[in-house]
Amino acid sequence: MTERPKDRPWVMRTYAGHSSAAASNALYRRNLAKGQTGLSVAFDLPTQTGHDPDHVLARGEVGKVGVPISHVGDMRALFDGIPLAEMNTSMTINATAMWLLALYDAVAEEQAEEAGADPVEARRRLAGTTQNDIVKEYLSRGTHVFGPGPSLRLITDMIAYTVTEIPRWNPINICSYHLQEAGATPVQELAYSLSTATAVLDAVVAAGQVPQESLGDVVGRISFFANAGVRFVEEMCKMRAFVQLWDELTQERYGVQDPKQRRFRYGVQVNSLGLTEAQPENNVQRIVLEMLAVTLSKDARARAVQLPAWNEALGLPRPWDQQWSLRIQQVLAYESDLLEHDDIFAGSTVVEAKVAELVAGAKEEMARIEAMGGVIEAVESGYLKSALVASHAERRRRIEAGVDKVVGVNCFQGTEPSPLTADLDTAIHVADPDVEERAVEAVRRWRDERDADPDRRAAARDALERLRADAASTTNLMAASIECARAGVTTGEWTDALREVFGEYRAHTGVSSAPVAGGPDRMSTAEDSGVTDWRGELADVRDAVRRTGDELGTHLRFLVGKPGLDGHSNGAEQVAVRARDAGFEVVYQGIRLTPEQIVAAAVAEDVHVVGLSILSGSHMSLVPEVLTGLREAGATDVPVVVGGIIPDADARRLRELGVAAVFTPKDFGLNDIMGQVVEVIRRARGLDSRPE
Repeated sequence: MTERPKDRPWVMRTYAGHSSAAASNALYRRNLAKGQTGLSVAFDLPTQTGHDPDHVLARGEVGKVGVPISHVGDMRALFDGIPLAEMNTSMTINATAMWLLALYDAVAEEQAEEAGADPVEARRRLAGTTQNDIVKEYLSRGTHVFGPGPSLRLITDMIAYTVTEIPRWNPINICSYHLQEAGATPVQELAYSLSTATAVLDAVVAAGQVPQESLGDVVGRISFFANAGVRFVEEMCKMRAFVQLWDELTQERYGVQDPKQRRFRYGVQVNSLGLTEAQPENNVQRIVLEMLAVTLSKDARARAVQLPAWNEALGLPRPWDQQWSLRIQQVLAYESDLLEHDDIFAGSTVVEAKVAELVAGAKEEMARIEAMGGVIEAVESGYLKSALVASHAERRRRIEAGVDKVVGVNCFQGTEPSPLTADLDTAIHVADPDVEERAVEAVRRWRDERDADPDRRAAARDALERLRADAASTTNLMAASIECARAGVTTGEWTDALREVFGEYRAHTGVSSAPVAGGPDRMSTAEDSGVTDWRGELADVRDAVRRTGDELGTHLRFLVGKPGLDGHSNGAEQVAVRARDAGFEVVYQGIRLTPEQIVAAAVAEDVHVVGLSILSGSHMSLVPEVLTGLREAGATDVPVVVGGIIPDADARRLRELGVAAVFTPKDFGLNDIMGQVVEVIRRARGLDSRPE
């Protein structure tokens, strides 16, 4: 048998980072030793939103969903013993992307000098990606800091710097991943992310920092970060549609003639939204199917892949869980014959028809956005956010109604006891509870030691003054940022200096303009139909809300709160929309609220229940503060319910502290949740069980 030559495998990563720079460095070394071929750095929420660990909004968030990086010393520790000039590093960082790249640049310089190498040449060898897609932050992930104008300025400055100084670096990663998590259909994913890319490239052209003849180099370094759900055929066709649309767009709109520069280059993490807490072992086959959607088609194959772990709906995965996901990639790449063949879908009439359908739909939606003035105008008007909230609401309704089947959740729910989750408290990674205290002490010690030295204090002060001055002008901000990095400026100081010039931005929530719940009329509940009486359930809850309000002599008011820095607002938005549809008056002020602000709003709005949504793991820090605040404010008859990724042990403790109900991903039926909230209100107000 003739041996076929194999294509080179995609870059294999796991998304990792937690607790501290030193702990994350140890994890990276272990993962690289297991055959991982690139790094994907997860930063904690304070770092992503430009706060030092001792900021009030950082409470409970430090080291939870990623690694805290406060200054160049932390970045130095994060990559200790890992030569950056030989590494491919992806950094999931957006609003503070310029700052993290500046720190990375500074450490690469230090490593080169220590090795006796040329720092300039070392910088030119740096390979990797900063995610840096601010538009999707306004729509889905919520780690934005500045408004659209300043954010585009930071992106264009990074692009202009990297295209000449770090030519192998991808300065932006247009990210459709979180759009799908927020409810986007494949057509919306295509249209919104490509419209974002258009806005970025238009801004680069308008800024004039890159000569026209180098625009192809810019296009060649634009990358994408995609999502792949379990609908295998549709997701694979979506990626082929991306390839076609990007090739057309960059040639026709920007005149790029080199096909290599027009190549659609993307990395992927497959869908985490579809992972279930119920029967979580089913997540393994979901992850495999989703990976196949972005690897089987050679003409649309991902350049880098990172897979979630089977237990991410339960909490943070352990190193062993991440190893399992890495091994899934390795088996496909090294044991199968996939990489020996050309595209196995070429010529398929089914695939061609589906791709054509997606392309046509995306072009229609892109034209609609263009008519509004572009993606920034579509963000600021609230159109895009409302569309995503509506799409997500429809997707949830279909699952709740049983129209869309989710194995182990709304069908085939009978199960044998799973050895994987026999002890839920050990089935996930638990961050060291002392991480935050140590990080707070460390950043204060860093600032104190820096400022105790007159020369270092002056260098930091001068660097920040230059940053403010450059921000107030049209000067490229990368040079000032790198100077700040070398001078020992902290993440919070860098961001605060820009906040003084650019201000801060609160994005649309999309809740008030989302359409009222629709769906089928009363449907059969026959056992063989698998479809529930969804609208009947909602009507029953509406009746209970109305009758309870009548008994209390008022309308029931439900405050939905997002304490801390967790910007994953999809769940909170869906709870708010369903509560509105169930007849509650809803108070929802968006993300990034302190416990004190939530308590103040609950008292001012005279609400009957407070619902807190936390997915970042900070529930044990923030929820008790809300409970204490309500008691101190005299609102002892206002119950608190909590939703999020909450381990059983934490849920038990929260109930002991006074939380009336805890909801986790297994509680997928929003109508049922609304019914339970009514019961909670009735108990808190001394009423009988649900009204007859």
